[in-house]
Parts: sequence; C-alpha cells; structure tokens
Amino acid sequence: MIATEVDLIMFMRIDHIGIACHDLEEKIALFTELFDLTVVAREVNEEQGVKEAMLHIADGAGGGSYIQLLEPLSADSPVGKFLAKRGEGVHHVAFGVPDVGQAMEQVGSKGVRLLDERPRHGSMGSSIAFLHPKDVGGMLTELVQAADR
Repeated sequence: MIATEVDLIMFMRIDHIGIACHDLEEKIALFTELFDLTVVAREVNEEQGVKEAMLHIADGAGGGSYIQLLEPLSADSPVGKFLAKRGEGVHHVAFGVPDVGQAMEQVGSKGVRLLDERPRHGSMGSSIAFLHPKDVGGMLTELVQAADR
C-alpha cells in the first residue's frame, strides 16, 4: 500500500536532541567550546521541572535545529528521575511538524500512545507533545510546532 500525504506525519526536520545533565552551565560551556554552538534561548519550565538552554546548530528549509540541554529542578522531576536511572545523555529526540495537533491525531490513530492529551508550551514559544517511548522503539519522542516568528 502506498501512503498518501494525508496518511503521513510530515516531519520537517529534527528540531532538537534533548540532553539531560546535572549542571547546565557546565554543559553549555562544553558544547559552546567544543562545537562553537550559540545559546539562543534559556528558560525555566516549572511545568516540566527543568532549567534548559537551546543551542543553535543550523537552519534548513524546515526551520532550525538545536541541542537542548536540560537540568532538573528537582530529583523527582522527569529529567531528575532519568538522570538517577540512566545518567547524563540523550533524553529525547524532537521532530519538527507543521501542526502538532494534527500530528498527534495522526500518530494516535496508528495506535501510538500520547503522553500529552493536548499540545503544551515548549521551548522558544513552541507547541509540543510527547509520544510514549514503548510505542516508538524505546525512544522518548517529541513533536514540535515552532512558534510563528
């Protein structure tokens, strides 16, 4: 069967790779010095329990790509629990989509469990939703609709 455009989730790019860390400032220094990346945004996201920094990698036809560094605000936050169990490293992969709500409907109709019932606030004014890792090959997956700029 050939999929039609309506059947496909239109991933436009890898929006970002989320990296869990114990010390945000230390990791910012590492990534800016090693790879000459630039910090383009910093936020404290109380809802997700993290301090974060977005480091710009490149721009493409579908938008920008970033490294997102995540430091937990507490040990019992999702990133805090991740660090306790797995240590520092890749936490999630985020794909840019043109419409996060539509992407949620499409992926949900294919039997993938959504960790979010509706889009929520993400970095740099984006709308985001997470997919259950057990339904996506063990990878925590984020859908990201960039803010209109």
